[in-house]
Amino acid sequence: MIPQPTRSRPAELEPDATRVRSRHRQRTGPASVSAPVAAGSHRAQWADAAKGVCIVLVVLWHVVVKDYLQIDWHVGVPVPGFWGTLGEQFLPLRMPLFFTISGVFAANAAQRPWRVVARSRIAGFLYLYAVWLLIHTVILAAAPELPTDRATSALGLLEQLTVTPSNLWYLYALALYFTIAKVTRRVPRALVLVPAAALSAVAAAGLLDTPGNRAGLYQNLVFFLAGLYLRPQIQQWAATANRRRLVLTSGGYVLTLAAMAVTGAQQWFGVWPAVSVVAVIFGITAAARLSRWSVLSEPLARLGRITLPIYVIHMPVLALLHRLLLVPVSGLGGSAQGLIVLGYPILLSGLVIGLSLAVHRGLLAVRAGWLFALPGRRTVGAAG
Repeated sequence: MIPQPTRSRPAELEPDATRVRSRHRQRTGPASVSAPVAAGSHRAQWADAAKGVCIVLVVLWHVVVKDYLQIDWHVGVPVPGFWGTLGEQFLPLRMPLFFTISGVFAANAAQRPWRVVARSRIAGFLYLYAVWLLIHTVILAAAPELPTDRATSALGLLEQLTVTPSNLWYLYALALYFTIAKVTRRVPRALVLVPAAALSAVAAAGLLDTPGNRAGLYQNLVFFLAGLYLRPQIQQWAATANRRRLVLTSGGYVLTLAAMAVTGAQQWFGVWPAVSVVAVIFGITAAARLSRWSVLSEPLARLGRITLPIYVIHMPVLALLHRLLLVPVSGLGGSAQGLIVLGYPILLSGLVIGLSLAVHRGLLAVRAGWLFALPGRRTVGAAG
């Protein structure tokens, strides 16, 4: 048996990349390679379950806005509008919570030397972003009717690689956020969090030019840094979550959403980040309570430990399914559409996730693990 290698991998997606590397080694290396450490053995179940919920919400939102609402529904009931409105209610929760958990998982990695962080995190995420941006650009060209950001020229591709990230902006953001975290590691935390919060408020209020996915890039830095800096407090909050706190935080989230909708305050300065903070507090509380129900939390936690392949693969899968389904489903009669209109987003989201994981397994089977982790020399030693 050989020691576990020090892994060169993106921090927030550590379990995903670990699994890729371990499986890849088992298929390509000597038979004596030891089995990988069970993913999640050292991780909080609630955090992985929260990531699982977030990736499901990401896929569901893309299914709704990029496929479901593009179908010509003629069912006589406002079900499509219901799904669109429902998806919008999770916008303050989905990515802010995802980045908060990312920051929590990144806390240890951010303390490592620059040479380690620069390769395994910053270069690792940028590598994944660049590789999958090229793949997305090619595949999305085959589904031009899908309403999503895509590069249609060499200049557009260069812009997405540099200043205006694509649908894969989460990977781009993590590389940038890790850089900021390392550069400011000796700066008092308040002097980093306050400008990050101000940037989030300015971007959410529409006071900055935010083409493509720059808005998400600007708005979520504060949540990553909050997860990074406040990890002990977040873990304590989750450990002590109770039913009363769940009721209060869920009620607070519903009330802030309602108040924002009634007053039309989405772009008032500071409102959107404030609502997102309430949403994240609710999300952490709900995930912590959910972790007590293993029948739900364990499948979600398993999903939360394999977010990388779902995230990078689901959009091309959705694009191809959209091309196959748009015309046939739009052409169905009213009675046939009535049978599927309510459950269509759930069914398609499940199909997209399942196919994404199947593609991931297939790519690993043909030794394409380099699509999910930065290739390079592996150093034998204790995994940090």
